[in-house]
Amino acid sequence: MRIGIPRETKDGERRVGMTPDGARALVRDGHDVVVECGAGAASGFSDAAYAACGAAVVDGPDRVWDCGLVVKVKELQRGEYGQLRPHTTIFGFAQLNRDPALLAAILASGARVIACETVRGAEGALPLLAPMSRIAGRLAPLVGAQALQFACDGGGTLITGVDEVPAARVVVVGAGNAGREAARIAARLGCRVDVWSRGAQRLAQLAEALAQEGRSVGTRRIGEPGADLAAAIAAADLVIGAVLEPGKLSPRLVSREMVRSMRRGSAIVDVGIDQGGIAETSRMTTLSDPTYVEEGVVHYAVPNLPALVPRTATTAFCAATLGYVRALAGRGIAAALDEDPGLAEGVMVWDGTIVRAGLAAQSNLPVTAAPWRTARAQPARVG
Repeated sequence: MRIGIPRETKDGERRVGMTPDGARALVRDGHDVVVECGAGAASGFSDAAYAACGAAVVDGPDRVWDCGLVVKVKELQRGEYGQLRPHTTIFGFAQLNRDPALLAAILASGARVIACETVRGAEGALPLLAPMSRIAGRLAPLVGAQALQFACDGGGTLITGVDEVPAARVVVVGAGNAGREAARIAARLGCRVDVWSRGAQRLAQLAEALAQEGRSVGTRRIGEPGADLAAAIAAADLVIGAVLEPGKLSPRLVSREMVRSMRRGSAIVDVGIDQGGIAETSRMTTLSDPTYVEEGVVHYAVPNLPALVPRTATTAFCAATLGYVRALAGRGIAAALDEDPGLAEGVMVWDGTIVRAGLAAQSNLPVTAAPWRTARAQPARVG
């Protein structure tokens, strides 16, 4: 099979869908790997490195998108819509729930989309989303520290404190991969950290894990008697939103009134903005212009935080995805989906039809169950 690795075009996106080592493994499997010139440069992977691994490095995106399988990191941008081909399989983060125009373009093209954010592993885990969530979580307190500074329109709070001045009070909403890492880093910075979640088990696991590291954080379950999330947010210097419901828009747990109650110059980092964010005041920003002020609070709502550390993030992404890419290319798309129900959970769109029930319901469109089983009886595209 021919596997294309395009250069990412999203604002500030510096990751790439495949490392040279990953390309080498695919070439050894007998596949042709086509990499767009400069695709890995910002992650520290030169064109020469890909060529040395047996990949073909080509100018421009056309030959990349003419491949049967295209592996990329971020969702398609409007400038890429014209590259879509019927029956081409796109494997990467899709984010179709929040962008009707993107969904319409993919349906019209007849392309296929396997979304990394909904691929399931053992015991229902999200093995492809998890490493990016952990990186975003670790970065959240660091970008939050910047947002609190006067130069970013913050109130001038030093997140670590100094001498007799206490460190910042941080509220983390969500106790999954991103929330756990955000709480861990904030605690290491000396912050007073409270983690809120609707899941009691995750809260207990988080508190136990951090206690073993000698870090103490407060934990509260949203909705339990006496738990006042609004009061906690009002007292916070920094709120980190880290709630994820795979394949769904994020719940709006932080109202405008809660934001308005925060001290002027405090900050919100909405890690889950890809899925709409948890605050009513959140709207998506970019790495080139990451913050804005609303209700007197600095908002940082960048959907691709891991792009700030592209070499680490690309290496982690490829380590998680390479086995799936090899299966898709080696067995054929349809056969690989049939053999791995967790991988099949990632299929969003197939040849002009919606496969994921939640996406279909949200879009008021019909759903088609496992259409690749019919496709297995037809010649596969290997171009």
